[in-house]
Amino acid sequence: MKTRFRFEKLEVWQEARKINQVIYRLTRKFPREELFAMTSQIRRASISVSSNIAEGSGRNSDKDFAHFLEQAYGSLMEVASIFYLAFDEGYVQESDLDPLFDELERLAKRTVSLNCSLSVTTSKTPFRRTKPPALDPRPSTLD
Repeated sequence: MKTRFRFEKLEVWQEARKINQVIYRLTRKFPREELFAMTSQIRRASISVSSNIAEGSGRNSDKDFAHFLEQAYGSLMEVASIFYLAFDEGYVQESDLDPLFDELERLAKRTVSLNCSLSVTTSKTPFRRTKPPALDPRPSTLD
């Protein structure tokens, strides 16, 4: 398909799009009674990741783009959290989650790195503005 929009060139958007396909495949196996609850919520959060990356890339400033990348990051965390609940309920197996969580972690790191590369000195979230983190993009508040 021909590339028409700026966001299509972003690797983070391309990765988010691929993750959407995996998530839709996994959630097709969820019980019918979850269709308007957990299934819908995971899918909406997943769609939010690629949508926020796309929307942010179309903004006129790095500050706006950074804001949308932060929203995408938050949606990634929401997807991971809901999949833990799906695992707890027996809707997915650990063998399904391990590769998905690897992809989510990789996309989260790349989203943070892209965000940190923008010429923005302040942020609404605790993203570091100097260099991307090695593993955990946010320090735990539970320690």
